[in-house]
Amino acid sequence: MAVSSSPTLSALYFSTNLLSSSPAARAPFDLPCSSFACRRGHYTAVVCSYKPKSELATGDKRSLLESYGLDPNAFLSESAPKGRTRKEGKKTERGKQVTEEKAPEPERTTHRLLQVLGGKAKRKKLLSPKGMDVRPMMEVVKGSAFDILQAAGGCPASLRPGRWLDLFSGTGSVGIEAISRGCVQAHFVEMDPWVISNVLQPNLDWTGFLDLSVVHAVPVENFLKQAQHFVGEDRTFDYISVTPPYMLVDYGILMDLISKSGIIGENTFIVVEYPLRTNMLDSCGCLMKLTDRRFGRTHLAIYGPTWAQKKRK
Repeated sequence: MAVSSSPTLSALYFSTNLLSSSPAARAPFDLPCSSFACRRGHYTAVVCSYKPKSELATGDKRSLLESYGLDPNAFLSESAPKGRTRKEGKKTERGKQVTEEKAPEPERTTHRLLQVLGGKAKRKKLLSPKGMDVRPMMEVVKGSAFDILQAAGGCPASLRPGRWLDLFSGTGSVGIEAISRGCVQAHFVEMDPWVISNVLQPNLDWTGFLDLSVVHAVPVENFLKQAQHFVGEDRTFDYISVTPPYMLVDYGILMDLISKSGIIGENTFIVVEYPLRTNMLDSCGCLMKLTDRRFGRTHLAIYGPTWAQKKRK
């Protein structure tokens, strides 16, 4: 009896009794002697391989093997696991390739490009992160904003003493500028721990304003919804700066949260930096829009009390 070792073909074995029993039984396998080893017209051995065009069901395979007196378990039990093992191996290899191709996150670093523009800490350099993950207010925009606030407050040389709230503070450059120009205290709201420990706090320490500052390491939305919890009963601020990452906020929702949070007083000024194609309302709570200026792709809106608008005119 001969055995086929091909793993892709099912080998079928036949006894010489089957082939020589009758012409009817032998008819399907009568082939010229050149195809088989023959001796004096008698077949001594037959090797036959069966490869269907479409895969047979397991039940059909078993029936076919049993019809020739063969044990189906000897041919069907080992074939399936081999295919599964190969497929699983490929999946594992693909998984390893994906893991190996994953690039490590770049290390975050800082540089000193910003500076304080006026007041006690004028010309002091401030840290800012390299890259675009934190985008500080441009110095030309910041300088214009403080000039408008000082003129509106009736004191062109400095700000009226008060408390400043710096939302989305990042480097803290706006709140630091406010303390340098006359504010008695500044609250900074920033949710990135790395920015707080490596940029914001070192800037406060370098300018000497650490004792005049309060840092809130929470999302701005949480701070606005729970302002009384973070700043106490006297939660109104004299100045509020809003400099969010442009593409990550809805300005309509943000300004609505600010107007309903209780942090706005009758004499509060709000500075909002926003991108092109953003519709800003003419009022925020009890405050009116005093000015709206464009600096390239950046817009600057300032809201304040009605008396400030009359004074500017």
